[in-house]
Amino acid sequence: MPSLPATQQIRQTLSAFLRTRVTPAARLCVGFSGGRDSLVLLHALAALRSSSPVFELSAVHVHHGLSASADAWAGFCSDFCKRCSVSLEIVRIEVPHGSAEGLEAAARRLRHAVFDGCSADWLALAHHRDDQAETVLLRLLRGAGVSGATGMPAERRQSSGPRLIRPLLEVPGAVIAHYAQEHSLAWVEDESNGDWRYRRNYLRHQVMPRIEAQFPGAAASLVRAGRHFAEAALLLEELAQADRALAATSSGRIGLARFNSLSAPRARNLLRSELLSAGLRAPAARWLDEALRQLSTVDAVSETCIRSADGEIHAYRGELHVCRQPPAVPAGDLPWCGEEALPWGADRVTFTPTTGAGINRHRLSGAPLRLTSRQGGERLQPDPRRPLRTLKNLLQEAAVPPWERFRLPLLWCGEYLVWVAGIGVDVAFACPPGEPGLLLAWQRVVQPPAGHLFSQR
Repeated sequence: MPSLPATQQIRQTLSAFLRTRVTPAARLCVGFSGGRDSLVLLHALAALRSSSPVFELSAVHVHHGLSASADAWAGFCSDFCKRCSVSLEIVRIEVPHGSAEGLEAAARRLRHAVFDGCSADWLALAHHRDDQAETVLLRLLRGAGVSGATGMPAERRQSSGPRLIRPLLEVPGAVIAHYAQEHSLAWVEDESNGDWRYRRNYLRHQVMPRIEAQFPGAAASLVRAGRHFAEAALLLEELAQADRALAATSSGRIGLARFNSLSAPRARNLLRSELLSAGLRAPAARWLDEALRQLSTVDAVSETCIRSADGEIHAYRGELHVCRQPPAVPAGDLPWCGEEALPWGADRVTFTPTTGAGINRHRLSGAPLRLTSRQGGERLQPDPRRPLRTLKNLLQEAAVPPWERFRLPLLWCGEYLVWVAGIGVDVAFACPPGEPGLLLAWQRVVQPPAGHLFSQR
């Protein structure tokens, strides 16, 4: 039985993919480089946008500026979108040269940051089956574990912005090429695609053709293997969640003793799951082994900190805490001159006038007011029934983790400590009933995922 024409195959694939996801009037944006694959995707979606479900269609072109032809590519994309009656946004980025992550990785990271900021419900990319096979093989050659070898997902959420989809992921590259021929489409050619110094290009032009010559259908087999890895990864995540439920304490965090009682493979699996759930990058196997070694030596009263590239694991009071790398807080004094709020790193401190609560505003007159971070040696009396105490003791009593203590904002009136976030107001500055007061609040902008083991105060 002859195969369907490429146009029919792609349109049927897109219709079936979108039917279960895209609701009527949804905003669908295409990541449009001007290359063959993204051009075919945009062309086919433009033909489908009036079908059911009806959707709004737009495109975004990321201008990397890495090629001398970059301006010409942007102009080509603009002309093509006009012919297809598709609105186009062109976003210019600067890719750093010589960074530790490499040019390709840096460009990809910045490109996805643009996608993350698109005003759309869905962001469609044109990766196809051959791209998926290359991805699986490349990750296997890098020594990826089960989760890493799953390849690219057909759909995933981004940290914010539209949900990312790859509706052509099951379509062979040859079908996309035939579609372009059937419609006499022209596209831009990125000269870097022929540069074999890039590993993916080397695989595409030198390795995969030879593998296919000896193992016909190798690309389809690699994609199928990726699906098997994805199923295994799902089972590992279910195991991690089961282990987490058994190891969780009453606070919802993972108990160190229960964690250390797990076998090494299950402990690694659970720790990897926690890091990924916290938004951190997947850790290397050697890092996980070292983390397990250090955690196995920590008792219930000891503390330790294990740093990764973008976060930390803390063992504190017999529990595990996973923390993303926090933004810096002001290093010096931050004067307050009556503003409704002051920035505190990525967070802010708000000042709300009230009556009979918070800080007595009468006591604040006559001396400069400023916010600072903790320096050490501060003393505060938040409870009139108890004596003046060191802030260190108060923070320990309140179970504020050590890594959070130097991030707390402190309000000073001249040389007197007035207020500490999470602890309260010094009794000498407490507002009596009926007097004008001032309520301070430390508003955390970065919040942990719901139900996760983050420690935030």
